Amino acid sequence: MVEGGTSLEASSRQAAPGELEVVRQFLNTRDVEEGTDEISTPEALRTWLAAHDLDTRGTRATRKDVRSAELMRESLRAMTLANNGERLDARAIKDLNALAEEMHLVVRFDGRGASELEPAGRGLDAALGALLAVVFRAMESGTWQRLKACREDTCQWAFYDRSKNRSGTWCSMAVCGNRAKARAYRGRRSGSQKPASKGV
Repeated sequence: MVEGGTSLEASSRQAAPGELEVVRQFLNTRDVEEGTDEISTPEALRTWLAAHDLDTRGTRATRKDVRSAELMRESLRAMTLANNGERLDARAIKDLNALAEEMHLVVRFDGRGASELEPAGRGLDAALGALLAVVFRAMESGTWQRLKACREDTCQWAFYDRSKNRSGTWCSMAVCGNRAKARAYRGRRSGSQKPASKGV
């Protein structure tokens, strides 16, 4: 995890463009390395959504809402890991489809003939559905593929890959990249060391 422990400059380099940034921040409500979760209670979830301008319309969050939010977050994380070269978890897709149906996402047309995907529900379902709608729009615009989860198992921090060829792998080369390189180096050394031959 980089944002909490390093410079604001590193944090801004990880930020996603426009409204996709709120999805990145949502993914990072769980800090794998620190073992913390910003939306682990109904009140914490409602507060986080309201603080990010996702309208909860005065409704109270429930434990079921927390479970839905956590399931959505981890399913989206699986997709961002797939954006980073990992195998896409079929269960994550199944869960996201079920959540989108539960949150009543619908296509609406405006007076100009343009269409938009929006949640038709209310309260927490609408707030979480709005996040899924952002993902949909990011996929349409081509920015979604650059939102990745760090491949370091102990991190999985969401970051926006701004490299020209979309080759970013870790949230921070200085932290997670060096850890991975050190592990690979140790693995090569231990594999290349042959057992000493016994004397006759």
